[in-house]
Amino acid sequence: MIKTIKGKTPQFGTDCFIAENATIVGDVTMGDQCSIWYNAVLRGDVHFIKMGNKVNVQDGAIVHCTYQKSPTTIGNNVSIGHNAIVHGCTLKDNVLVGMGSIIMDDCIVESNSIIAAGAVVTKGTHIPSGSVFAGTPAKKIKDISPELSSGEIDRIANNYVMYSSWFKE
Repeated sequence: MIKTIKGKTPQFGTDCFIAENATIVGDVTMGDQCSIWYNAVLRGDVHFIKMGNKVNVQDGAIVHCTYQKSPTTIGNNVSIGHNAIVHGCTLKDNVLVGMGSIIMDDCIVESNSIIAAGAVVTKGTHIPSGSVFAGTPAKKIKDISPELSSGEIDRIANNYVMYSSWFKE
């Protein structure tokens, strides 16, 4: 479902894939080669959601904001794993958000970082560039290696561009 809310209609870049049962409403803007998968929800009803290029929002994930306070901004080459919640925060470029993790209001996840599956990043947390955070509440567990960056962050983002091409044929 793609729906206009309060005069704001979602805007899509080129070569994007939107699953038939994804929900995208309101003030949502995405770049090129993005993919929004089955049962994902992007609700730009209470504030804006801005996404860069090559962002994938996987099955069941939720992207939302806080009314008139905390928008959601997502950079380029970002993967948001299955059933993750990204709420009123900023994700810079080259970020991997693991399955089932939660990133709460006013958090900033700097570039080249990984939020582990199941992690809970509490309100206002600042994740430094090149970090891996895990746990509840999420804490830094290590610096990201070049192998982890290319082997996970880039691989997953690139794979989702490939996967989405299968659904456009």
